[in-house]
Amino acid sequence: MSQSLSEVAFESATDELNEYVIYKKFSELRIRNNPGFSETLSRLAGMEYKHYEFWKKFCPDREVSVSKIKLALMVFVRLFLGVTFAFKLLERTETNVIQQYKAIAHLVPSEDQGMLQEIIKDEEEHEKEFADQFNESHIKYISFIVLGLADALVEIAGIHAGSLGIYDSTKLAGLAGIIAGAAASIAMASAAYAQAKTGFKGSAGLSAVYTGVSYFLTAVILATPYFLTEVMLNALLVSVIAGIVLIAFISFYGSVIAGTTFRKDFVEVTGIMLGATVALYLLGTVIRYFIGLKVG
Repeated sequence: MSQSLSEVAFESATDELNEYVIYKKFSELRIRNNPGFSETLSRLAGMEYKHYEFWKKFCPDREVSVSKIKLALMVFVRLFLGVTFAFKLLERTETNVIQQYKAIAHLVPSEDQGMLQEIIKDEEEHEKEFADQFNESHIKYISFIVLGLADALVEIAGIHAGSLGIYDSTKLAGLAGIIAGAAASIAMASAAYAQAKTGFKGSAGLSAVYTGVSYFLTAVILATPYFLTEVMLNALLVSVIAGIVLIAFISFYGSVIAGTTFRKDFVEVTGIMLGATVALYLLGTVIRYFIGLKVG
């Protein structure tokens, strides 16, 4: 038995044992509108434990332990971000794991090759097998939530930047963002309602609510720094940072749910938001110094 196999076996046994404990814990938590899914998670936990036992025999002298931090983190994710996100986050590394297993397959004794191929098959089919078990309502409307967030980030950040050139009061700038956000959230909700009426397999009303609420809440978050300081540039800086954090969150969440690339989505939306911020800041400056308009 080579050292390479022993190392891979130890890492794999650790991962499989941790996933066994996590799925077992998930199965004990009540899943709204899908009580039968707990049984599915229990079956998945049993599968992970079988994988753990396989790899453990190739590193019998090494102690495999469960990470309490990882377990607590995944329970937090499960409770606050949903079981779909938590499951897909765990399965996100499966492609790399499968490639690693295939790469060291020649090191596994011939009598264990059958079990190894079964494990690889299990890993390949995890997501396909359990994907249709998820029916969390917010997942169906994730595109509407992202639509509201993304539009608000670009438009409200731009409005605040433009206000730098017109207002002397941070509170007026913040209020302008909230008022504009309230109006735009209604318009966005109406547009989402009309869009959902044309072929969307879900509630048009809920689509409108998710879009409008996500837009308005984002507007409030971006406007909050303007009520906490009287220095315009400080308020703008904090607001932009909050916007970037929100973009990072929605980009990561969306990339996990949809299986897309986080970096691409994050860079694109951040670039658009910063571009709009700079453009409207320059426009506000032109208005103030060349047209002479000044409020506050």
